[in-house]
Amino acid sequence: MDRKASLNPPRRNRRRMTILWSVVVSAIIIALLATGQIAALYVLGTLSVAALLIIVAWADLGAARQPAVIPPPLDDAAVLADGVKQSSTTFGSTTRSTTTTRRR
Repeated sequence: MDRKASLNPPRRNRRRMTILWSVVVSAIIIALLATGQIAALYVLGTLSVAALLIIVAWADLGAARQPAVIPPPLDDAAVLADGVKQSSTTFGSTTRSTTTTRRR
């Protein structure tokens, strides 16, 4: 299947606009460098960083967090290290089994 055919039109348009914005910003920066407008570049840089900070501050990053689901271990390495003869089926138990041997 052709890669271009797999992209849906809204995604392709968004990608095209991103590339267009990058080309326009690059052309402005090159024009300012060529004409020696360093002060304008400092102002543009400062405003760009401020805009980025505002975007990050307004982003709802807390809602994007999903609860972490930790899968149970696939092996009994922790059980073997503790000296337990068999693994328990209860995860997160704080009591030790009576078959454990104490190390000194």
